[in-house]
Amino acid sequence: MRLSQFHLHTSKETPADAEVISHKLMLKAGMIRKLASGLYTWSPLGLRVLRKVERAVREEMNAAGAIELLMPSVQPLELWRESGRLDTFGPLLLKLKDRKEQDYCVGPTHEEEITDFARNELASYKQLPVTFYQIQAKFRDEIRPRFGVMRAREFLMKDAYSFHLSDEDLDREYRHMHATYSRIFTRLGLKFRAVQADSGAIGGDASQEFHVLADSGEDAIAYCIGDGDGSSGYAANLEAAEALSPGERAAATETMRRIDTPTQKTCEAVAALMGIALDRTVRSIALIGLDPENNPQFVLALVRGDHAVNEIKLAKLPGLADYRLASEAEILDYLGADPGFLGPVDARKPIRVIADRSVAAMADFVVGANQSGQHLAGVNWGRDLPEPALVADIRNVVAGDPSPDGRGTLGIARGIEVGHVFQLGRKYAQAMGCSVLDEAGKAATPTMGCYGIGVSRIVAAAIEQNHDDAGIIWPEAIAPWQAVVCVINPKKDVAVAEAAEALYRELNAAGIDTTLDDRGLRPGAMFADIELIGIPHRVVVSERGLAAGTLEYRHRRASEAENLDRETLLDRITAAG
Repeated sequence: MRLSQFHLHTSKETPADAEVISHKLMLKAGMIRKLASGLYTWSPLGLRVLRKVERAVREEMNAAGAIELLMPSVQPLELWRESGRLDTFGPLLLKLKDRKEQDYCVGPTHEEEITDFARNELASYKQLPVTFYQIQAKFRDEIRPRFGVMRAREFLMKDAYSFHLSDEDLDREYRHMHATYSRIFTRLGLKFRAVQADSGAIGGDASQEFHVLADSGEDAIAYCIGDGDGSSGYAANLEAAEALSPGERAAATETMRRIDTPTQKTCEAVAALMGIALDRTVRSIALIGLDPENNPQFVLALVRGDHAVNEIKLAKLPGLADYRLASEAEILDYLGADPGFLGPVDARKPIRVIADRSVAAMADFVVGANQSGQHLAGVNWGRDLPEPALVADIRNVVAGDPSPDGRGTLGIARGIEVGHVFQLGRKYAQAMGCSVLDEAGKAATPTMGCYGIGVSRIVAAAIEQNHDDAGIIWPEAIAPWQAVVCVINPKKDVAVAEAAEALYRELNAAGIDTTLDDRGLRPGAMFADIELIGIPHRVVVSERGLAAGTLEYRHRRASEAENLDRETLLDRITAAG
């Protein structure tokens, strides 16, 4: 491809509405153009990168034995009613009606559609196991699209679904897809981690996310730093990372007493007033859940003052699946105080107290006194208040916590989720009446796996991980071109133009995806464009170089160019690819 015949439209200006580096650089490089909120046109340059990611995903999925199909992007809403997920996805669904007033949605995901396909196509255990996949645009009506293609409303995704007769076979394919994903992200040249995760709205029994590591990542990842032998591989999304119990509770050494805190409504302010460490205070979160008879129940969730409550963990506890925060009127009714002065001691009405493991191990702690302007110090379990009704892990882990695998302490990194694998189990097959005949001729409900990759998100994630002040630094596998041949003054010197043309053809013939920059730009402007769009290998053909029998070569990550003879140049680029 000659750049003189290609649509390349870069910009020197930094877009004012771009929040993250990938969004800024994709706009400056002319890879995407905004059509509407969360909707982007991929330019020819952007599409070249997108297709390279797509090709790597497709080739690895095919090699793993998955079978490609393509399902409609518009789905009957009745399928979502049948699966019971219509309310779960709710506002994320873009709903529409056809001319017959039938209800449809633009697919945000395809569990319902693939289950409908399977119940009509799969009749016998002899057809199992099978894994289907597609690469297709999805649409989720995000309330606040942001970060360019990182969180767009329309995005390109690879989703795969497997069907099995036994749980053991599902586990085998789950591990197989996990290994396939590791090969995909390694092939794409990305630094990534697989982490334990929550299944969220998709559902299922087991779940792992794949994150590209980047400081700008939306998600926090907890990982084991290790004990020095490198044996720990523990990593989990912050939502799923387990916070262990700190051990036995110390004996009480203080008497309970009231502390005047007229304006101190936070643990931080109370600790500062008292001159104590924040980890000696307890934060109280007032909730409304359900009791065993499904009646509304007032719940007080307690975490240490230096910790944050984990909403995902809370929602998994009995009676809290659909919890909400208590209103000020409910708080006043049950505890008799304003928010900021709440605690588990001397509630007006019976309440359920749920303590985080770290709180259950505390002695001589500080809590709200259930009286505005006051807190209690020297509080101890079993003496000043009953033991909590439930002790559970309900907080986010923090750096320095012990790793759940016992092999060191936890560190916290940022990541961008680019892939997710689930063991769905029989949730969708049971809800939608999908069954096959087993070896005994009896109807059996297959168990399912689900495996997704954000193809368009990978493009942005790769930029977040690979860039500098000059622009993008693409990994070889997904660069729009691996190499570029730049011509200095092509119209002035025919020999230079011919030499550049010959090298361009030679590199492509050697299997190196190469473009020829024959636009006739000044060297500074030409090189700035090439650095901005991130082509890994730059070769400059000039009159001076031809006279010396050399070509100027610079790798995108190198600080300086070097002059190489033709054979050395070819070896260098070929080895890198």
